[in-house]
Amino acid sequence: MRKYVYIAAFLMAATSCKVASTLAETATELLRGEVVARAGSHVLHREQLESYIPTGVSREDSINLAHQYINAWAEDLLLLDMAEEQLSEAEKDVSAELEDYRRTLLKFRYEQRYIEQRLDTLVTDEEIVRYYNANLGKFRLERPIVKARYLILPAGSKKLSALRTLISSDDEKSAAEAANLSTTIAIKYVDAANTWQDALLVAQDLGMDYGKMMTSLKGQFVEWTDEGNVLHLACLVDMIPEGRTAPLEYCTPRIRDLILSSRKHELETQLEQDVLQNARQNKKLVIY
Repeated sequence: MRKYVYIAAFLMAATSCKVASTLAETATELLRGEVVARAGSHVLHREQLESYIPTGVSREDSINLAHQYINAWAEDLLLLDMAEEQLSEAEKDVSAELEDYRRTLLKFRYEQRYIEQRLDTLVTDEEIVRYYNANLGKFRLERPIVKARYLILPAGSKKLSALRTLISSDDEKSAAEAANLSTTIAIKYVDAANTWQDALLVAQDLGMDYGKMMTSLKGQFVEWTDEGNVLHLACLVDMIPEGRTAPLEYCTPRIRDLILSSRKHELETQLEQDVLQNARQNKKLVIY
């Protein structure tokens, strides 16, 4: 009740209609609980805050996220207010920078459209093979690459011995059995026996430190039980060590990107040359 009396008295004391109107709106927001924070003349509404917090999070996480957002919101606006107050008019004049940014952005957008309209995105197998053979030094491995089957399951599982045998087999039927068995007992199962992968990415997906995975390698297998009594098991079906040249199939996506990047660069260079050449022909560029 006291809160209502203070607000009403404050409004009655206001002499300016505009001020009274602003205060009335603020009072209404406060009474409704719509304002959750204030930073100088800025107010943060509950709706803004709630839109930042994802649904389904715990109450504790929700509170932490709210505090983080409010602090960041306040810091941003208070710093802006200080800049507005303490910088000179000349220092606050950013028109030149804005114009420079606008010009840069427009040129970038035009270049993107120019390239998109002219870029040939078809890269043939012959082009990929030719690029690979001509640039073998670019494809020397910094880390091993592997083909692997790996899984995570509770330690002590009665099916562990059978799974170890199945995932190490070259037989497709055995691989299918391993996949079926894993659906019932494994926390995670991945069959990448036909795809070369960076060993680091396999370690990360397996939930192991890369160095630990490589030092734990015994024959084809990596086996590690974590503190939660969960077993991480991998069978490296094939491996190419670091320092060797990666096979073509592993390099193909990268080569395709390199070829397309080279084509884009050629189009950018062509655009720069065309702009100057056309300007000279049309007398738009005259050098005295």
